[in-house]
Amino acid sequence: MISLNTQKIKPYLWFNNHAKEAATFYCTLFQDAQITKESDLLVEFTLDGISFVGLNGGPQFSFTEAVSFMVLCQDQAEVDHLWQAFTSNGGEEGQCGWCKDKFGLSWQIVPQRFMEMMETGTPAQTQKVMEVMMPMKKMVIEAFEKAFNLASIGQK
Repeated sequence: MISLNTQKIKPYLWFNNHAKEAATFYCTLFQDAQITKESDLLVEFTLDGISFVGLNGGPQFSFTEAVSFMVLCQDQAEVDHLWQAFTSNGGEEGQCGWCKDKFGLSWQIVPQRFMEMMETGTPAQTQKVMEVMMPMKKMVIEAFEKAFNLASIGQK
């Protein structure tokens, strides 16, 4: 039985038959993460205070890029760590910070600094940062900083 909590909306993830394995994997990657309930059919877990339910639902459905989880990273080390963890052992790299883990779930691994630049930059700065980001797979803060700073002084 799944426990009730105060989180009104809870992601419910349909896995082929690997919900416990996926939950265990995700719990190794995030702070304040734990499996809170489990049965043969369901596993409930939290990642950074957000509750999820994983279902061993069988092969009828699979994940697509239409739904992803964005992780805002504090620094490049966190970006690198999560990117490597999600894309190794059967995961896949995507464009613009998107990747899939070995279970097929899509993630966006985004530096907090990228979001700050997009929110506070001038139109020229945000355009340059976007131009740098578009061909990237894993996001690189140093490249964004360079583009942002060059645009602020009018260089290309």
